[in-house]
Amino acid sequence: MLGICTTILVLIALYYASVVLAPVVFTVFIIALVWPLQTVLQARLPKLLAVVVTVVLVAVVIGVLATLIGWGFGRAARWLIADTARFQAMYLQAVTWLEGHGFAVTGVFGDLFSVSWLVGAVQRVGSRLQSIMSFTIVTLVFTILGLLEVELAAAKLRALHNHTIGTGLLRAGAATATKLQRYMLVRTAMSVVTGALVTGFALAVGLPLAVEWGVIAFALNYIPFIGPFVATLAPTLFAFAHFESWETAILVFACLNLIQFVVGSYMEPRIAGSALSLSPFAVLFAVFLWSFLWGIAGAFIGVPIVIAILTICEQFRGSRWVAQLLGGSMPEKT
Repeated sequence: MLGICTTILVLIALYYASVVLAPVVFTVFIIALVWPLQTVLQARLPKLLAVVVTVVLVAVVIGVLATLIGWGFGRAARWLIADTARFQAMYLQAVTWLEGHGFAVTGVFGDLFSVSWLVGAVQRVGSRLQSIMSFTIVTLVFTILGLLEVELAAAKLRALHNHTIGTGLLRAGAATATKLQRYMLVRTAMSVVTGALVTGFALAVGLPLAVEWGVIAFALNYIPFIGPFVATLAPTLFAFAHFESWETAILVFACLNLIQFVVGSYMEPRIAGSALSLSPFAVLFAVFLWSFLWGIAGAFIGVPIVIAILTICEQFRGSRWVAQLLGGSMPEKT
């Protein structure tokens, strides 16, 4: 009961302190990714200048990704708004057909499936850009301060009276950074492959905005389960609206899911290896839990948080069973 109550209180604290804690966790994640670059730079440049160069490069990468995502979704949104009249006509035809067969769509689902709701959803997404920008700026400021204190924090851990805990935390930090770097490298490579395959398929079937769908698939592939689902569902609905054919829409849906399955369930596990293997339940639970706690940021960072937690658990005998239970590979026989 004590453990359950403590877990609930921690989750409540994480939820209400998301404004502060989410940028901090993202900062730790970024530092783990860029520390090898920072080490190389500060061996050749003054430490502060090396930190500035590293943070500028991080900002450039984030800016490029944000530009690609905004371009892809923006193009799709403009196409949707420009073709509102045809969507309205299709919606009215669907409502008429459903109500003719005894389904009261207007009263129950009318607001949900109306074009005005879709346009409003696009506008709500646009209104969140300011908060995302603020989040990014705060994270970059934390990153500057964090990079300046990494070596000091390591020295403090080495100086702990309990050398076992200090050494274990240092090993866990180094192992976590290595795993997160590999995770992002593999995830980026698989996202590029997914985006290229989606673009090629869209071009092959004559689906408009083929490059945009590829960019969207590339960006959303960083969010397990939820991202690929949205990247599959959106072009499927688009295909149905454009071709006005259920058969074509089903074909698009099936082929896009096949691409996601081959890349995500076959190629990625073999490239990532057993070091990054996680229980599918743990991955799905992490995505939904951190999405609930921290929104889109939590959905992106959920799996890296699980990787970090399990890596730390591996370093201590008392918690090693957690890593064995939630890991995706079979434990070694002794």
